[in-house]
Amino acid sequence: MTTQGTEQGTEYDVVVAGAGPVGLFLAAELRLGGALRVLVVERLTEVDETIKAGWINHPSVVALNRRGLLPELAAVREAVQERLRAFQGVSDGDGTTERPRFAGHFAGIMLDPELFDDSGPEWADADPAAGPGLVLPQAELERALGRWAERLGVEVRRGVELTGFTQDADGVAVQLDERTVRAGWLVGCDGGRSTVRRLAGFAFPGTAPEITGYQALAELSGVERLKAGWNTTDVGTYVHGPFPGRVLTVEFDSPPADRYAPVTAEELEASLRRVSGVPEVRVTGVRTATRFTDNARQATEYRRGRVLLAGDAAHVHSPFGGQGLNLGLGDALNLGWKLAAVVGGRAPESLLDTYTAERHPIGAWVLDWTRAQIALMRPDRHARALRRVVEDLAGSGTGTTYLVNRVSGVWQRYDLPGAHPLTGASAPDLPLSDGTRLGEHLHTGRPLLLGLTGSPAPDTLTAPYTDRLTVLTTTCPTRPTLKALLVRPDGFVAWAADTDGEEDEDGLAAALERWVGGSGAGARALTRG
Repeated sequence: MTTQGTEQGTEYDVVVAGAGPVGLFLAAELRLGGALRVLVVERLTEVDETIKAGWINHPSVVALNRRGLLPELAAVREAVQERLRAFQGVSDGDGTTERPRFAGHFAGIMLDPELFDDSGPEWADADPAAGPGLVLPQAELERALGRWAERLGVEVRRGVELTGFTQDADGVAVQLDERTVRAGWLVGCDGGRSTVRRLAGFAFPGTAPEITGYQALAELSGVERLKAGWNTTDVGTYVHGPFPGRVLTVEFDSPPADRYAPVTAEELEASLRRVSGVPEVRVTGVRTATRFTDNARQATEYRRGRVLLAGDAAHVHSPFGGQGLNLGLGDALNLGWKLAAVVGGRAPESLLDTYTAERHPIGAWVLDWTRAQIALMRPDRHARALRRVVEDLAGSGTGTTYLVNRVSGVWQRYDLPGAHPLTGASAPDLPLSDGTRLGEHLHTGRPLLLGLTGSPAPDTLTAPYTDRLTVLTTTCPTRPTLKALLVRPDGFVAWAADTDGEEDEDGLAAALERWVGGSGAGARALTRG
């Protein structure tokens, strides 16, 4: 970690508004990148137990694994799997239970994992710990990220609300209840109703909601006629499971009058009865519940001066397909190291322009992906006719593979300079000759220069970057023609070369200068020898 001091006249390098998973992940990434004083403020006094996302996709699992966090989550994942097994009654025939397989869904059309073909190039050298994704409750992920941020020295204040701010050329004065703090930068990770977004004046265009949805963990009776899983009816859609007490309903008559009022047992029961057509079902208690809509909006830019947005503050949409949490984690991973480099004086502010350029297209795709699912879930005859066509396509190997690849996020990449196929893609988790894998060398959050010819990189190459770059020389038995990779702190390939390709000395020099910072005087040496 670098040791540049906090900007003169400021108390914090960065203030992050919101201590959900996105805010905590961002704060930890900032600390890994060298930001010394990072403050996270959260109006809630405890982790929000409201049922929200329950699944993280391939890029999110890879990101957590590259930071060494998956072992800490192993017990939580196994407990969730046990609940799934109990609800689904999955057994291997001799009394023991097997891990239920899950490939995701599209508009409630479940995808058969047996039809999924992972032999495509998207999965070549993919992180073996990830697969298409993992079932993991958002609250448990938030707790794990909170512990990680604390270990890294992030200051988290709960029960504190951001009520205003003003920014100038040198920083941001942030009003926190009755106190004002001075920071170099402010990042809004404060959700779909973001105060930061509103006060900073970000444009937030999109499409208006048309549905009312409920998701809850409830005490239920009379559920014998409720079908497990996703179900479409003449009224809308309902879900029962995948563990006891979890229900979800979607109705297409109108958005809720007050989305944020407490959800009562009577209201949830009425919706479940209407959609399922099961009049005897009863909701006798609500443990946690939330309303949702298909309001789909995205900020036109993610930065205005010294104020930035990430997660739901930057984009909102319906929860179908489990994309929201994952989109926000990707924002945090992309922004954290860049903002830390600017704070530490290792990069110009223009580096932050790449944040919007790289993340905005993926956010726009997610909004359209959720809109398409709403179109297929409508109860009108045209939508149901289209749904039958998509169900047929999803029932084929080709259709399932396409949908799983998209839902999993394995396709995500950035448009970066360079002609090599790996440039702009998430780095393949290469098995290395020393018995490690590439991802293990990204735990520190530093960029990685990986030489695969077996010859040590010359000092003239590494000397300008010794304080900020990990250099590793080894070989890879599965990719003998791959010569070298420059991997950014977020795990994306900034430059790559093959042994049988043309020398690309200028490309490496430019990539080092752009993404690592500082002088690249020795950059040309790697491609020789």
